[in-house]
Order: sequence, then structure tokens, then C-alpha cells
Amino acid sequence: MARRNTIANKWFLKCFSAVLVVLVLLDIVLYFVFRSYYYSSVESILRGEANVISTVLTRYYTGSGGSSAYSSEIRRTIEGFDKKDRMELMMINEEGRVTITSSGFTPATAHKMPDYEAAHQNGQGVGTYNGHQSNGEKIMAITVMLDIPDDNYCAVRVVTSLSKVDVQLGMTMLFIVAVSGGVILLMLTLGLYFIKSIVIPLRKISGNAQRIARGDFSVHIDEESDDELGELCHVFNYMASELKNSESIKNDFISSVSHELRTPLTAIKGWSETVAENLDDKQTAKKGMRVISEETGRLSDMVEELLDFSRMQGGRFYLNKENMDLFAELTDAVIIYSEKARLENKTILYDEPQSVVTIYGDRNRIRQVFINIIDNAIKYSAEGGQIAVSVIIDKDEVTIAVEDDGCGIAENDLAKIKTKFFKANNTVRGSGIGLAVADEIITAHGGTLEIKSELGKYTRAEITLPMVV
Repeated sequence: MARRNTIANKWFLKCFSAVLVVLVLLDIVLYFVFRSYYYSSVESILRGEANVISTVLTRYYTGSGGSSAYSSEIRRTIEGFDKKDRMELMMINEEGRVTITSSGFTPATAHKMPDYEAAHQNGQGVGTYNGHQSNGEKIMAITVMLDIPDDNYCAVRVVTSLSKVDVQLGMTMLFIVAVSGGVILLMLTLGLYFIKSIVIPLRKISGNAQRIARGDFSVHIDEESDDELGELCHVFNYMASELKNSESIKNDFISSVSHELRTPLTAIKGWSETVAENLDDKQTAKKGMRVISEETGRLSDMVEELLDFSRMQGGRFYLNKENMDLFAELTDAVIIYSEKARLENKTILYDEPQSVVTIYGDRNRIRQVFINIIDNAIKYSAEGGQIAVSVIIDKDEVTIAVEDDGCGIAENDLAKIKTKFFKANNTVRGSGIGLAVADEIITAHGGTLEIKSELGKYTRAEITLPMVV
């Protein structure tokens, strides 16, 4: 079933309909404007003719000195009217009857002349009528009263048909309507083309989004323009690429965590069976219990790290802050891992500061960060390598630097090293979320965690925290 709630339908119903209504209203307004213009022009011409003739006749009557000569002049003026092909000139008597016309046809009976009645009654002596005659013809008439004492010729009336004016008005409006129709057609064509240029990419994006929802992250949309749609396609392709990378990282994380969990569990299971079978061998039991304890500690640390990450993702990660001695926690972390480094034939170089630096933070979380950073330095250092731990105090900040001379990190991986689940080296054990958790903890303390590295040479982690002064 076709969808009705589409962009094209909304555009047509709203924008196109609005433009259509505006054009219709504009055509109506233009009709009345042109009608008023044409009719006003006709009225002005008729009024001018009536005024000229009434002035001429009034002057002639005043100068002739007799009604007989005046009557002859009127007939001569009416019968010789040079515009009789466009309008009709009439003389009206006191009773409101037409006494003579330029056409030569005098009505046998009286008919209504609203313009004469208006001119006869108002003080200006001029009346106008715009309407239909008894035969249905549409006319315009102007009557001007003559200021002379002659009952047979007391008013001049000029009449013209409006049929040609209406034809001209109709042709003008037909042209305007045709132009409006052309505008509507052009707008419809361009609008549909524009809508099509938007709808097709959006449908591609919608279809590919459904494919992503089903787990297919290989989708790609061609970026055919450099406008907002092109930018949207670019962002969509970037999103698909990032989702693909995230999916890959997530799968690697699951595989890594599974391996990390399986290793201590296998050791615990194997040594527990060995101890159970050799209960009388105290040396074997002691060694087995030590291994079980160490692997259980590893499992506990891994689970706690996962729980911390889960709390951070869910916004349930809280800190118990108080004024604390930063160097005391750093020294404890170094002592804890010094033995581990020695067993792996590696050395931690650390000159314990004699001063006390106080920060406002959670001592357990800060120690967790130090342990994580030092542990990473040991893991990624080669046998016989050195890990240098140093302290830099600058005004109201303190920086803890942990640098190893191990394998280093590639430049392309350095920007993603603090990203959750990311591991630059999959040959080394770890879940890939340790640095992400450490970065969150340091950020929550108002500090920064920066990783600097050069592949094959070194990796340096710098933890900067504000001091309590």
C-alpha cells in the first residue's frame, strides 16, 4: 500500500496549495483592479464629452438670444456628433424623456434613466449609471443638466455600451490566468524535481538504515552533491563505518574477555583438581593454592573493571572524594607491581618524592588508575625493559608520568587508544577497557590523561590532576 504521509504529499498539500490560493486571490484582486481602471477610463471619457457639449450648448444659448436658433443648433450638434460609432448622444426634456439622439432613433416610450434622475436631484447636476438597459445590454451613461430655461432640452446624456470593454477585460484576465497557470505549472515541475532530488537519497538512507539495523554495516551511499544531502550521505557513510568498526571492536572485546576469563578459570580448575588429588603433598598444595589465589585475584580485578565500565556507561559511577595524599597512593601502586616486574625481568624506576601533594579525590579510584597504567607499561615492555615513573609539579597542577621502552603504539591507533574495547596489540592480554575506565576516572577528578608514543620506541602516559592549595 502506497504511503500517503510523504514529503512530496506534504509539500503538495501545504506549499503548492498555499501558492495556488495566493495566485487565485491575486487574480481576483487584479480583475477588480483592471475592471475599475477600464470602467473609470470610460466614465472619464463620457463625462468629458458630456461636459464639453453642455458647455458649448450653454454658451450658444446665451449668445443666440432665441430658442429657435438654439433648437436648430442642438439638432445640428446632435446629428453631427463625430463619435456616434462609439457612444450615443441624447437630449432630455424636463419630463425625463429623450427628445433627440445622435443615432436618429428616438424612443417611443419613456424608459428608466437612473443617471438623469440622479443629476436632476443632486446639487451638482451630474449623474452616472453603470448597469443594464431594458433589453439586457450593459451600458454606462452620464447625464449633465443644462443651466438654461428650455424645457425641451434641459439635459445632455452620453451613453456607451460596455460589451467591448468587458471583452478587453476578459482578454486581459485570460492572459493573467494563463500567466498564473504557467507559474503554477513551472512551480509544480521544479518542485517535483526538487522533491525527487530529496526523496530518492532519503529513501536510500532509509533502506540502508534498515540494513544497518539488521546488522549489515557494509552499506554505502554515493555522495552525489555537496549540499546538505551530500553532507547527510557523508555522515551516514561515516556512521556506518564507525558502527562497523565498533562491531569489530566489540567482537574482539568479547573474544578477548572470553580468553582472559578462560585462562585463569582453566588454571583454577586444573590446580584445584591437582590439589584435590594430592592432598598429602603439601608443597604441591601450597603451590596450587598460591596459583588459585593469584588467578582468583585476576578474575576479581577483571570483573571489577567490567563492573566499573558498566556503571560508567549507565551513569551509576560515583566517587567518594576527600583530601588525599597523591604520592602515597602512587608509591603503593609502584610497590605492588615492583615484584611483578622483577619476576618478568623488568625494572620500575621510581624516585619517591619526599614532599606531600594533596588533591581532592577518591583514593581507591586514583590508585586503580595508577595500577592500570603501571600494569600496561609492564605488559607492553619487552623482557629486560624499564618503566620510569616520574612526578612534575607545576603551580597548581601535578603530573604523574609513566614511560616504558616497549613496543609503542602506531600513530593511527594512538587517537583511539582510550576508546572502549580498543586494543592496539591483540597479542597482549587485557580487555581493552582499562584505559577507557582510567580516562573517565581522571576526567571526573578534573584532570587529563594523555598518551604519547612512538612505534617500536616508547609509550608515555601522563596523568595531570589539580592540587589542593
